[in-house]
Amino acid sequence: MAEKRPESRPGRRSVLRMGGALAAAAGLGGMSAACSGTGSTGSGAVGDARKGRITVWSWQGPAAGLKSLVPEFNRSYPDIEVTVEDIGNPAIWNKITTGMAAGGQGLADVLHIGVDYLPGYVERFPGGLADLAPLGAAAHRNAFAPGLWRTVSPDGKRVNALPWEANSAGFYYRADLFERVGVDAEALRTWDDTVEAGKELKARTGAHLLGIDKPASQADAANFFQMLLQLQGVFYFDREGAITLDSPEAVRALTLIKTMNDAGLVSDLSGGWNALISSLKKGTAAVLPWPTWFGGIIEEQVPDEAGKWKVRLPPAVRPGGSTAATVNSTHLAVAGSSRHQAAAWSFIEFALTRPASQVRIHRDKGIAPALMKAYDDAVFHRPSAFFSGQRTGEIFLGALRAPSSAANYTADYARALKLVTDAQSKVLLKGADPAKVLAEAARRLAGQTGRKVA
Repeated sequence: MAEKRPESRPGRRSVLRMGGALAAAAGLGGMSAACSGTGSTGSGAVGDARKGRITVWSWQGPAAGLKSLVPEFNRSYPDIEVTVEDIGNPAIWNKITTGMAAGGQGLADVLHIGVDYLPGYVERFPGGLADLAPLGAAAHRNAFAPGLWRTVSPDGKRVNALPWEANSAGFYYRADLFERVGVDAEALRTWDDTVEAGKELKARTGAHLLGIDKPASQADAANFFQMLLQLQGVFYFDREGAITLDSPEAVRALTLIKTMNDAGLVSDLSGGWNALISSLKKGTAAVLPWPTWFGGIIEEQVPDEAGKWKVRLPPAVRPGGSTAATVNSTHLAVAGSSRHQAAAWSFIEFALTRPASQVRIHRDKGIAPALMKAYDDAVFHRPSAFFSGQRTGEIFLGALRAPSSAANYTADYARALKLVTDAQSKVLLKGADPAKVLAEAARRLAGQTGRKVA
């Protein structure tokens, strides 16, 4: 969430798991009392769009991808010197937060920011990020996956960043296990249908339907719950920032999880990432409800299981509901304290709005672009030998094309996440009532933040 984020194949796991690096996020929230009111950190300067020295902060695979673009960028912008620094993840969040709290001192010009951090930086540090609209960002409003523009430009005027990576909810499944019990996984329309299939799978193969970190030993234990929310078009907060932890959709999501658990269909992934990978290798779960990027992890960890795996979009939570959700994304922003904002924007525009740039990074690092025009390239339409000849890129492209509501993380996401994981653990370990624990979580979050409960 602090998240341990192994990248055995550099760049595959380029987006932090939702809630990632929770300690840093909590630090951001806790810093608000001390730092809000210290004034705007937007003390930089626009500078020259074709000249300057800029530094870019990113991590691991994405940093390598950005670095690979620099020679070509310099053919168009020979007088902009670009230095890309791999800060590491989650170290980057502490470093950005510290720089913001110091009025922008020591920050890089270009900052790679996850979707769960962007609203916090904007809310807690006014002017900490430059407004990209005057630099020309608004011209790219319609270039990205639906819903993402509202994330970077909530008011439709100021643009705080530009979308880079967009990962959709996925439903990776052991096709051989489903075939063994005579269940057509592609025909599962809802999660209720999936629960019934899970009972058959457990009885006849011994495999659990899926796994969850039941005691919330890691802060990303609520990933599946959060995905179920986003499939319903809701989140922890509404667009106005009011608390929705106890919404009917949230209760429905946690009730589904309780139903699965009560039926013995949920394995315990306590231990987080290592437990998940162990479960994958042992084949203890028939379904892995993870985002786009996780396909590369499966291929890497169990290469001998080629042909046994398939992927589809998740079933809907309710009949006729959505099967598409953009569950996480990352963005590039310009520090408000940068003295070379125009040059920094030139690099961001080159990296994120040119299909050729995004295709190159995808080929090298497997990063799924938010830029829709990039998907015209053949690399996203090739059949996968591992996934039984499926054109996996097209499956996730279908999700990106679908209407998608933007999740409002707010600056209080870390607090909400902690209360949600606690509530889920009470349900999974003690059989608590989902509606009651979520109502209590909403009340506690209101007390902690001063936000109203919707």
